[in-house]
Amino acid sequence: MAKTAIAYKEKMKEISVLSLICSCLYPETRKNIMGDFEDLDIKPINKRASGQAFEVILKPSSPVSDVSHCITSPPKRDLSLEDIEKKLEAAEERRRSQEAQVLRALAEKREHERDVLMKAMEENSNFSRMAEEKLQFKMEQNEENRLAYLAAMMERLQERERRAQEVRRNKELREEVTA
Repeated sequence: MAKTAIAYKEKMKEISVLSLICSCLYPETRKNIMGDFEDLDIKPINKRASGQAFEVILKPSSPVSDVSHCITSPPKRDLSLEDIEKKLEAAEERRRSQEAQVLRALAEKREHERDVLMKAMEENSNFSRMAEEKLQFKMEQNEENRLAYLAAMMERLQERERRAQEVRRNKELREEVTA
């Protein structure tokens, strides 16, 4: 009894609400209700010990719905040798194009690297030239300062020498006067 109730509940879920109401109102048509679905044909099979059994058969669709629901794949056409060759040529052209694109990208990358290297070398040479100019300027200044210092020393020495000669002369004159 419990199995029959479970099977009945499952079938109640499957049957539309309208047919359920009709089966309640008109119990004599209950046997025919199993086959009243539009696209399904349901036939009860002999009762078994395990429960009720049903056979569900799909009805063939009408010609009107056949056009709207039937999706057919496009017909396969036989590929000719020319079509295959064209496809192979197109694939080869795509491969060549891709290789050319990769080579262009590599060439651009190398060009950029060369530009960066040239700029770095130019900056390095500019820095070296500026450093050399600064060093040359400092060396010239040091040389000028050294020459100026030597000239000042010579001037002082000459001044001392003159002073010493003057003192010697004065001394000789004093000795001559005192003598």
